[in-house]
Amino acid sequence: MAKELICVKGLSKEFDLSAKQRKLNNTTEKVKIAVNDVSFSVYEGEVFGLLGPNGAGKTTTLRMLSTLIKPTSGDALVDGASIVTEPDKVRAKIGFLTSELKLEQFFTPDYLFDFFSELHGVPSDVAKARKKEMFSRFGIDEFAAIKVANLSTGMKQKASLVISLVHDPDVVVFDEPTNGLDIITAKTVTDFLLDLKAEKKTVMISTHIFSLVEKLCDRVGIIIDGKMIACDSLAAVCGEMNLEDRFFELYRTVKGAE
Repeated sequence: MAKELICVKGLSKEFDLSAKQRKLNNTTEKVKIAVNDVSFSVYEGEVFGLLGPNGAGKTTTLRMLSTLIKPTSGDALVDGASIVTEPDKVRAKIGFLTSELKLEQFFTPDYLFDFFSELHGVPSDVAKARKKEMFSRFGIDEFAAIKVANLSTGMKQKASLVISLVHDPDVVVFDEPTNGLDIITAKTVTDFLLDLKAEKKTVMISTHIFSLVEKLCDRVGIIIDGKMIACDSLAAVCGEMNLEDRFFELYRTVKGAE
């Protein structure tokens, strides 16, 4: 059996709501439970998809796994390192890409790649070779010396992706990897994810796109209202149904029980 590379144990996250936020959300509750006692595993060399609607808790879960925010309770181990007590070790093991990642507008992709390579302790000769390979693969070469502020949205996303992977991590975490991209750039990113899968990297993605999960993922976790509703192989989760129909069956069951 494959090694358990990510082990999530009872992960929960609560956010305090200001008076303005309570008014906007039409609620009197002072606390929002974004992720509620979520547990699951991701195994070495697989692509795991976290599927759910907007606001389900996908991004919050990935941000906790990537040590960008601390859980209210619970923990997760990434290749044995705790996100709570060993965040530095976790950051060294993963590459995290989110559509919210904003590169410094004043700098160029070329400079930023070198900067983050040095930050991660990548030897200069290794960084140089990796930059050449990645910039060529994503068509960044001719834009390498152009400030991020002057790049197209798609090129900014591709530069963000490449820079998030400067240290060639074994675990890659992507939050909505194709969100907001044009079809050409989205195809480039999807193909790259397939390449990572072929290289036996461990990949975790969050998405609300059924076809992306069906194309890429070995296993899927369905999260609704912060709770993990189902988690297994696509075949086990879906049975005789397609993923979209199965998701909405589960969604109606959850909402109907409220």
